[in-house]
Amino acid sequence: MDWTDLTVTVLQKDSETAEAIAQMVVPYGIYIEDYSDLEEGTWEITHVDVIGEELLKKDRSKTIIHIYLEPDQNPAEATAFLQERLKASGIKSEIGSSNCRMEDWINNWRKYFHPIPVGKKLLIRPDWEEVKDPGGRTVLHLEPGLAFGTGTHETTRLCLELLETYLKPGDEVLDVGCGSGILGVAALLLGAKKAVGVDIDPLAVETAVSNAKRNGVADSFVGISGDLTEKVTGTYQIVVANIVADVILRLTKDVERFFCEDTVYLMSGIIDEREQDVLDGLKDRFEILERREERGWVALAARRKKNL
Repeated sequence: MDWTDLTVTVLQKDSETAEAIAQMVVPYGIYIEDYSDLEEGTWEITHVDVIGEELLKKDRSKTIIHIYLEPDQNPAEATAFLQERLKASGIKSEIGSSNCRMEDWINNWRKYFHPIPVGKKLLIRPDWEEVKDPGGRTVLHLEPGLAFGTGTHETTRLCLELLETYLKPGDEVLDVGCGSGILGVAALLLGAKKAVGVDIDPLAVETAVSNAKRNGVADSFVGISGDLTEKVTGTYQIVVANIVADVILRLTKDVERFFCEDTVYLMSGIIDEREQDVLDGLKDRFEILERREERGWVALAARRKKNL
């Protein structure tokens, strides 16, 4: 199979944030088409002020980000991730692929998605794969569709590991940016009483609800379509957010209204370059319980400071 070239087109003013989100998809770099300073850039590089007609026709108001995916990466999941994160950041975008249709991505990628052990207790099982011996692990049956969250991405795995560590039987869990529902469903399988998954993408919420049914926990799972917590009520012992740093900072401003006395706040999807920004947003009201990192991705567990 060939690599897939995903292209993300955004307005030039949104390019910096969009590039940071795109960088979350692959660990080895992205390619940027930005013609906003074409004349200046050409002169600095070549010291020639003659520019070809084809270049002059390029749209100066937009930036095109190229993300190259290896054959064993799922373009459908990458696309869902980009759509959710860009939309949550208020960035309008166009996402395309130069290699194959979206319908083909899922079928082609399935051959590479095999059962994945996560942490000490879970085994993520793609719906099309059989598991004869889970080795004592709890099996989470998953059909991600076009939603982000399969367990193959570092951010999701880190979140699942922290969830396993801090979840207590009978806890109620709020998952902000739920994608496929993997975190909420995992929480229920690990002993949570209730899980609420909220996502800005209605299709992601549908997928999450379907995955709850697939795992026999639909009665304990609530899916909500909305922007962050605008439609959420109640309090929870665990609040988890596997989203980008900027959105975590937005969420953190008033997330405590959903806290119980000892709520644990789990955050992932943070590139190491943005970790300090998130820590700065937490330092006055939260204490860090744990930090985990994998391939440049950071996940944090925090709790509200007792003296507040």
